[in-house]
Amino acid sequence: MNSLTLALEGAGKVLVAGLVFGAGLPVVYALAMRALAIGATPAHGDTPPRHTPLGRALATVLVAVIVVGVLLGLVLIVAGGFGKAVSFENIVPVIVDKK
Repeated sequence: MNSLTLALEGAGKVLVAGLVFGAGLPVVYALAMRALAIGATPAHGDTPPRHTPLGRALATVLVAVIVVGVLLGLVLIVAGGFGKAVSFENIVPVIVDKK
């Protein structure tokens, strides 16, 4: 019975990671593109739309969140490939030896 519990815990962790990294980042990207439309003037003919500073700032922050998420995912994959682990003890991720 202990094996089943451990398997279900592992499956739950994989599900959460898949939702966060698999579906979460595209949703954040969609929100960033939607933020650019906040108060933007529509395009007429050859004139491109004008974006508001608030929309640009919000979109920049959201794209930065995406970049950090992708980089963190790459660090986790590369660290595992080198036999290391990533520790989040002090909130900042640090690559450490596996125990």
